[in-house]
Amino acid sequence: MNSSIGKRLEQYTQKRPQEVLLVTAEIEGEEDQIVIFKGFSSSLTRPTAFDAEIPVLPDTGKIINIDIALSPYNPDKPAYIQQGLTEEEILEILEKLGI
Repeated sequence: MNSSIGKRLEQYTQKRPQEVLLVTAEIEGEEDQIVIFKGFSSSLTRPTAFDAEIPVLPDTGKIINIDIALSPYNPDKPAYIQQGLTEEEILEILEKLGI
């Protein structure tokens, strides 16, 4: 696959709209929290571009871990499906889904 990991994660949530991805990543030396839902990404700690084509998770970003939760996402009481996935583990899931 030549798509960026950020785009692939957005595609995952388009195929599974009942799920929310909570991504912890390092971007430009700083930790960032990114929520991906129904094909859209938004940073919880940094400004998010108005243009949806600009990736929130750049190719230079390093994924620390990913949690998968049920939507609607309630930050006070998240319903986790899986927690602490590594980049390698999420890539395996994406491959199995053909993303």
